[in-house]
Amino acid sequence: MKPIELKGIISPILTPMFDDGSINLDELRLQVDRMIAHGIHGIFAFGTNGEGYILSASEKRSVLETVVDQVNGRVPVYAGTGAISTLETIEQSTMAKEVGADVLSIITPSFAAASQEELYIHFKAVAESVDMPIVLYNIPARTGNSIAPETVAKLSKIKNIVGVKDSSGNFSNILAYIEAGKEKDNGEFYTLSGNDQLITWTLMAGGTGGIAGCANVYPKTMASIYDLFISGDIEGARKTNESIQTFRSCFKYGNPNTIVKTATALLGHNVGPCRAPFNQVPQAGIDALKSVLNDNQSKNMH
Repeated sequence: MKPIELKGIISPILTPMFDDGSINLDELRLQVDRMIAHGIHGIFAFGTNGEGYILSASEKRSVLETVVDQVNGRVPVYAGTGAISTLETIEQSTMAKEVGADVLSIITPSFAAASQEELYIHFKAVAESVDMPIVLYNIPARTGNSIAPETVAKLSKIKNIVGVKDSSGNFSNILAYIEAGKEKDNGEFYTLSGNDQLITWTLMAGGTGGIAGCANVYPKTMASIYDLFISGDIEGARKTNESIQTFRSCFKYGNPNTIVKTATALLGHNVGPCRAPFNQVPQAGIDALKSVLNDNQSKNMH
Protein backbone atom coordinates (compact mmCIF):
# COMPACT_ATOMS: atom_id res chain seq x y z
CA MET A 1 0.00 0.00 0.00
CA LYS A 2 1.34 3.40 -1.01
CA PRO A 3 1.63 5.71 2.02
CA ILE A 4 -0.33 8.94 1.71
CA GLU A 5 -1.09 11.92 3.94
CA LEU A 6 -4.76 12.83 4.22
CA LYS A 7 -4.68 16.57 4.68
CA GLY A 8 -5.92 19.87 3.35
CA ILE A 9 -9.19 20.74 1.68
CA ILE A 10 -10.51 17.96 -0.52
CA SER A 11 -13.26 18.84 -3.01
CA PRO A 12 -16.09 16.30 -3.34
CA ILE A 13 -16.31 17.27 -6.97
CA LEU A 14 -19.64 17.68 -8.70
CA THR A 15 -20.65 15.25 -11.43
CA PRO A 16 -21.67 17.58 -14.30
CA MET A 17 -24.74 16.45 -16.18
CA PHE A 18 -26.72 17.41 -19.23
CA ASP A 19 -30.41 18.29 -18.88
CA ASP A 20 -31.37 14.68 -19.64
CA GLY A 21 -29.33 13.45 -16.67
CA SER A 22 -26.46 11.96 -18.69
CA ILE A 23 -22.92 12.77 -17.54
CA ASN A 24 -20.92 15.60 -19.07
CA LEU A 25 -17.36 14.27 -18.88
CA ASP A 26 -15.85 17.23 -20.75
CA GLU A 27 -17.17 19.62 -18.11
CA LEU A 28 -15.94 17.27 -15.39
CA ARG A 29 -12.41 17.72 -16.73
CA LEU A 30 -12.85 21.50 -16.62
CA GLN A 31 -14.04 21.33 -13.02
CA VAL A 32 -11.06 19.18 -12.01
CA ASP A 33 -8.71 21.79 -13.48
CA ARG A 34 -10.66 24.61 -11.84
CA MET A 35 -10.34 22.98 -8.41
CA ILE A 36 -6.60 22.36 -8.74
CA ALA A 37 -5.91 25.81 -10.21
CA HIS A 38 -7.47 27.36 -7.10
CA GLY A 39 -5.33 25.35 -4.69
CA ILE A 40 -7.56 22.45 -3.68
CA HIS A 41 -5.49 19.70 -2.04
CA GLY A 42 -7.42 16.64 -3.26
CA ILE A 43 -10.31 15.57 -5.50
CA PHE A 44 -13.03 13.23 -4.24
CA ALA A 45 -15.07 11.52 -6.95
CA PHE A 46 -18.76 10.62 -6.52
CA GLY A 47 -19.21 11.61 -2.92
CA THR A 48 -22.45 13.15 -1.70
CA ASN A 49 -21.90 16.31 -3.75
CA GLY A 50 -20.90 14.15 -6.71
CA GLU A 51 -24.26 12.35 -6.46
CA GLY A 52 -22.65 8.99 -5.89
CA TYR A 53 -25.93 7.81 -4.41
CA ILE A 54 -27.64 7.99 -7.80
CA LEU A 55 -24.92 6.86 -10.22
CA SER A 56 -24.71 3.35 -11.67
CA ALA A 57 -21.59 1.23 -11.30
CA SER A 58 -20.60 1.85 -14.92
CA GLU A 59 -21.11 5.60 -14.50
CA LYS A 60 -18.91 5.60 -11.41
CA ARG A 61 -16.12 3.88 -13.33
CA SER A 62 -16.43 6.41 -16.14
CA VAL A 63 -16.38 9.37 -13.74
CA LEU A 64 -13.40 8.01 -11.82
CA GLU A 65 -11.44 7.19 -14.99
CA THR A 66 -11.98 10.76 -16.16
CA VAL A 67 -10.98 12.28 -12.82
CA VAL A 68 -7.83 10.15 -12.47
CA ASP A 69 -6.80 10.95 -16.03
CA GLN A 70 -7.39 14.68 -15.67
CA VAL A 71 -5.77 14.99 -12.24
CA ASN A 72 -2.74 13.17 -13.63
CA GLY A 73 -1.05 12.87 -10.26
CA ARG A 74 -1.26 16.54 -9.32
CA VAL A 75 -3.26 15.88 -6.13
CA PRO A 76 -4.56 12.71 -4.45
CA VAL A 77 -7.80 11.23 -5.82
CA TYR A 78 -10.36 9.91 -3.37
CA ALA A 79 -13.19 7.61 -4.47
CA GLY A 80 -16.44 7.04 -2.62
CA THR A 81 -16.94 3.28 -2.83
CA GLY A 82 -19.36 2.51 -0.01
CA ALA A 83 -22.59 0.63 -0.72
CA ILE A 84 -25.30 -1.05 1.31
CA SER A 85 -23.80 -4.53 0.98
CA THR A 86 -20.28 -5.61 1.88
CA LEU A 87 -20.04 -7.43 -1.45
CA GLU A 88 -20.85 -4.36 -3.56
CA THR A 89 -18.55 -2.19 -1.44
CA ILE A 90 -15.68 -4.59 -2.15
CA GLU A 91 -16.57 -4.62 -5.86
CA GLN A 92 -16.59 -0.82 -6.04
CA SER A 93 -13.38 -0.55 -4.02
CA THR A 94 -11.66 -3.04 -6.30
CA MET A 95 -12.80 -1.02 -9.30
CA ALA A 96 -11.39 2.17 -7.78
CA LYS A 97 -8.04 0.50 -7.22
CA GLU A 98 -7.97 -0.75 -10.83
CA VAL A 99 -8.78 2.72 -12.16
CA GLY A 100 -6.05 4.37 -10.11
CA ALA A 101 -7.62 6.13 -7.12
CA ASP A 102 -5.31 6.90 -4.20
CA VAL A 103 -7.75 6.70 -1.28
CA LEU A 104 -11.10 5.01 -0.66
CA SER A 105 -13.86 6.81 1.25
CA ILE A 106 -16.36 4.27 2.53
CA ILE A 107 -19.70 5.44 3.85
CA THR A 108 -21.64 3.39 6.36
CA PRO A 109 -24.26 1.05 4.90
CA SER A 110 -27.69 2.66 4.76
CA PHE A 111 -31.41 1.91 5.08
CA ALA A 112 -31.16 -1.16 7.35
CA ALA A 113 -30.07 -0.48 10.92
CA ALA A 114 -26.59 -1.84 11.65
CA SER A 115 -25.06 -2.72 15.01
CA GLN A 116 -21.55 -1.54 15.83
CA GLU A 117 -20.34 -5.13 15.49
CA GLU A 118 -21.88 -5.36 12.01
CA LEU A 119 -20.21 -2.08 11.02
CA TYR A 120 -16.88 -3.32 12.35
CA ILE A 121 -17.12 -6.61 10.43
CA HIS A 122 -18.19 -4.74 7.28
CA PHE A 123 -15.29 -2.29 7.25
CA LYS A 124 -12.81 -4.97 8.29
CA ALA A 125 -13.88 -7.23 5.41
CA VAL A 126 -13.44 -4.41 2.90
CA ALA A 127 -10.05 -3.44 4.29
CA GLU A 128 -8.85 -7.03 4.07
CA SER A 129 -10.07 -7.34 0.47
CA VAL A 130 -8.56 -4.13 -0.97
CA ASP A 131 -5.04 -3.04 -0.07
CA MET A 132 -5.64 0.70 -0.24
CA PRO A 133 -5.86 3.54 2.31
CA ILE A 134 -9.44 3.71 3.61
CA VAL A 135 -11.27 6.66 5.18
CA LEU A 136 -14.38 5.77 7.17
CA TYR A 137 -17.27 8.11 6.36
CA ASN A 138 -19.81 8.98 9.04
CA ILE A 139 -22.95 10.83 7.87
CA PRO A 140 -25.80 9.44 9.99
CA ALA A 141 -28.39 11.97 8.78
CA ARG A 142 -28.15 10.41 5.31
CA THR A 143 -27.49 6.74 6.14
CA GLY A 144 -29.22 6.19 9.45
CA ASN A 145 -26.09 4.50 10.82
CA SER A 146 -23.40 6.17 12.91
CA ILE A 147 -19.91 4.83 13.64
CA ALA A 148 -19.26 5.04 17.38
CA PRO A 149 -15.87 6.43 18.44
CA GLU A 150 -15.13 3.09 20.09
CA THR A 151 -15.66 1.36 16.76
CA VAL A 152 -13.37 3.88 15.03
CA ALA A 153 -10.69 3.12 17.64
CA LYS A 154 -11.09 -0.60 17.01
CA LEU A 155 -11.00 -0.17 13.23
CA SER A 156 -7.91 2.06 13.44
CA LYS A 157 -5.94 -1.03 14.46
CA ILE A 158 -6.33 -2.26 10.87
CA LYS A 159 -3.32 -0.94 8.99
CA ASN A 160 -5.01 0.39 5.86
CA ILE A 161 -7.88 2.09 7.71
CA VAL A 162 -6.11 5.42 8.00
CA GLY A 163 -8.77 7.99 8.77
CA VAL A 164 -12.35 9.07 9.29
CA LYS A 165 -14.54 11.80 7.86
CA ASP A 166 -17.31 13.06 10.11
CA SER A 167 -20.33 14.82 8.61
CA SER A 168 -22.57 14.56 11.65
CA GLY A 169 -22.17 18.27 12.41
CA ASN A 170 -21.44 17.29 16.02
CA PHE A 171 -18.07 18.69 17.01
CA SER A 172 -17.98 16.50 20.12
CA ASN A 173 -18.04 13.51 17.80
CA ILE A 174 -15.10 14.89 15.81
CA LEU A 175 -13.17 15.33 19.06
CA ALA A 176 -13.98 11.75 20.04
CA TYR A 177 -12.77 10.51 16.64
CA ILE A 178 -9.50 12.42 16.99
CA GLU A 179 -9.00 10.80 20.38
CA ALA A 180 -9.94 7.37 19.01
CA GLY A 181 -7.36 7.73 16.25
CA LYS A 182 -4.59 8.03 18.82
CA GLU A 183 -5.00 4.31 19.45
CA LYS A 184 -3.65 3.49 15.99
CA ASP A 185 -0.31 1.78 16.50
CA ASN A 186 0.71 1.12 12.90
CA GLY A 187 0.80 4.55 11.29
CA GLU A 188 -0.94 7.90 11.44
CA PHE A 189 -4.71 8.25 11.70
CA TYR A 190 -6.36 11.31 10.11
CA THR A 191 -9.64 12.98 11.06
CA LEU A 192 -11.34 15.13 8.42
CA SER A 193 -14.32 17.40 8.90
CA GLY A 194 -17.22 16.76 6.55
CA ASN A 195 -18.97 19.86 7.85
CA ASP A 196 -17.56 22.95 6.13
CA GLN A 197 -18.25 25.22 9.12
CA LEU A 198 -16.11 23.10 11.44
CA ILE A 199 -12.88 22.87 9.42
CA THR A 200 -10.83 25.41 11.39
CA TRP A 201 -12.05 24.02 14.69
CA THR A 202 -11.17 20.49 13.54
CA LEU A 203 -7.66 21.64 12.57
CA MET A 204 -7.20 23.34 15.95
CA ALA A 205 -8.23 20.13 17.71
CA GLY A 206 -5.73 17.97 15.82
CA GLY A 207 -7.63 17.04 12.68
CA THR A 208 -5.94 17.44 9.31
CA GLY A 209 -8.48 19.06 7.00
CA GLY A 210 -11.90 18.72 5.48
CA ILE A 211 -13.88 17.28 2.60
CA ALA A 212 -15.78 20.43 1.73
CA GLY A 213 -18.79 20.61 -0.57
CA CYS A 214 -18.57 24.41 -0.64
CA ALA A 215 -15.23 24.04 -2.45
CA ASN A 216 -17.22 23.45 -5.63
CA VAL A 217 -18.46 27.03 -5.34
CA TYR A 218 -15.51 28.70 -3.62
CA PRO A 219 -12.40 26.55 -4.22
CA LYS A 220 -9.84 29.30 -3.57
CA THR A 221 -11.55 30.46 -0.39
CA MET A 222 -11.92 26.95 0.98
CA ALA A 223 -8.37 25.89 0.13
CA SER A 224 -7.02 29.00 1.85
CA ILE A 225 -8.56 27.94 5.18
CA TYR A 226 -6.01 25.15 5.40
CA ASP A 227 -3.17 27.15 3.88
CA LEU A 228 -3.68 30.02 6.34
CA PHE A 229 -3.87 27.62 9.27
CA ILE A 230 -0.68 25.80 8.31
CA SER A 231 1.13 29.13 7.85
CA GLY A 232 0.25 30.02 11.44
CA ASP A 233 -2.52 32.51 10.66
CA ILE A 234 -5.19 30.80 12.72
CA GLU A 235 -7.34 33.93 13.01
CA GLY A 236 -7.22 34.38 9.24
CA ALA A 237 -8.24 30.77 8.77
CA ARG A 238 -11.10 31.19 11.22
CA LYS A 239 -12.41 34.35 9.53
CA THR A 240 -12.15 32.75 6.11
CA ASN A 241 -14.06 29.72 7.38
CA GLU A 242 -16.76 32.02 8.74
CA SER A 243 -17.09 33.79 5.38
CA ILE A 244 -19.00 30.86 3.85
CA GLN A 245 -21.82 31.13 6.37
CA THR A 246 -23.98 33.38 4.20
CA PHE A 247 -23.80 30.80 1.41
CA ARG A 248 -24.55 27.92 3.76
CA SER A 249 -27.62 29.82 4.98
CA CYS A 250 -29.11 29.06 1.56
CA PHE A 251 -29.11 25.33 2.32
CA LYS A 252 -32.55 25.77 3.89
CA TYR A 253 -33.97 26.04 0.38
CA GLY A 254 -33.19 22.48 -0.66
CA ASN A 255 -30.93 19.45 -0.52
CA PRO A 256 -27.46 20.91 0.27
CA ASN A 257 -25.76 19.25 -2.69
CA THR A 258 -28.54 20.51 -4.98
CA ILE A 259 -27.91 24.03 -3.65
CA VAL A 260 -24.16 23.64 -4.24
CA LYS A 261 -24.64 22.45 -7.82
CA THR A 262 -27.21 25.17 -8.55
CA ALA A 263 -24.84 27.82 -7.19
CA THR A 264 -21.97 26.50 -9.30
CA ALA A 265 -24.18 26.70 -12.39
CA LEU A 266 -25.23 30.26 -11.47
CA LEU A 267 -21.53 31.19 -11.45
CA GLY A 268 -21.45 30.26 -15.14
CA HIS A 269 -20.12 26.69 -15.03
CA ASN A 270 -21.91 24.16 -17.24
CA VAL A 271 -22.46 21.57 -14.50
CA GLY A 272 -26.19 21.18 -15.19
CA PRO A 273 -28.85 20.11 -12.69
CA CYS A 274 -28.73 17.31 -10.15
CA ARG A 275 -30.30 14.07 -11.30
CA ALA A 276 -34.06 13.79 -10.71
CA PRO A 277 -35.82 13.78 -8.40
CA PHE A 278 -33.29 15.69 -6.29
CA ASN A 279 -33.06 18.75 -8.49
CA GLN A 280 -35.61 21.33 -7.37
CA VAL A 281 -34.80 24.74 -5.89
CA PRO A 282 -37.69 27.19 -5.40
CA GLN A 283 -37.49 30.66 -6.92
CA ALA A 284 -36.95 32.12 -3.46
CA GLY A 285 -33.86 29.93 -3.19
CA ILE A 286 -32.56 31.00 -6.60
CA ASP A 287 -33.05 34.66 -5.66
CA ALA A 288 -31.25 34.15 -2.34
CA LEU A 289 -28.37 32.35 -4.04
CA LYS A 290 -27.96 35.10 -6.63
CA SER A 291 -27.89 37.72 -3.89
CA VAL A 292 -25.32 35.84 -1.80
CA LEU A 293 -23.13 34.98 -4.79
CA ASN A 294 -23.11 38.62 -5.94
CA ASP A 295 -22.33 39.86 -2.44
CA ASN A 296 -19.51 37.35 -2.01
CA GLN A 297 -18.04 38.21 -5.41
CA SER A 298 -17.80 41.81 -4.24
CA LYS A 299 -15.78 40.47 -1.28
CA ASN A 300 -13.46 38.69 -3.73
CA MET A 301 -14.58 35.20 -2.72
CA HIS A 302 -13.79 32.62 -5.41
